[in-house]
Amino acid sequence: MTEATLAALDGLRDLTMLKWYVIPLLAIVFYIYAREIKEARRRGNWDAVLAGLTLFGMDFFNETWNGWVLAATGRSAVWTAPGDTALRTMVGWNIEIMFMFAIAGIVYYHTISDDPKERILGLNNRWFWAVGYAAFCVLVEVLLNVGGHLVWEYPFWNRSLGGIWLIFVFGYFEFYAAIILVLGLRKRSRQWALVAAIYAVPILMNLVARVGLGWNY
Repeated sequence: MTEATLAALDGLRDLTMLKWYVIPLLAIVFYIYAREIKEARRRGNWDAVLAGLTLFGMDFFNETWNGWVLAATGRSAVWTAPGDTALRTMVGWNIEIMFMFAIAGIVYYHTISDDPKERILGLNNRWFWAVGYAAFCVLVEVLLNVGGHLVWEYPFWNRSLGGIWLIFVFGYFEFYAAIILVLGLRKRSRQWALVAAIYAVPILMNLVARVGLGWNY
């Protein structure tokens, strides 16, 4: 295993690592969702909550297949987050990242127009902001990689043009595309069913990996 992998596995899901600042961050996430749920019940529009849950579920899936890469290769996941954290939940995921992605979908929702047909620079506004936010996330990830907080092991996932393109598409753009897909469904029941399916896949993958195969990532 690489040095970064060993560092990322050290203290994995060790609750003694918890820091007190996790509590106010958790309260902020709860407050945001409580406000969104209250507004959804008042207006009958659950799109903001759906957007938030969709993006987090997509990130959960990404972190799960990333862990599978580590288990399959015995060397490294595609990315690892070995740096200081209040709680490392997976080799490429920590509690701070989770809090951020828990609200990122809601941020996106409040950025897009109420009119799903509105266009910006000739592009549908939902897709325009999907591209914009995905590109911004890639920029932040590159800075984290330069700083050594996020380690990339494989040559196809790096700061080259081809690597950046992969990170853009499979690291972030798919998150926002999933939100657009969910919001585009006409029936609320179908929206919730799709969100449930997004979570069901990584949950099943983790059960198979950890309970069935004994993998730890």
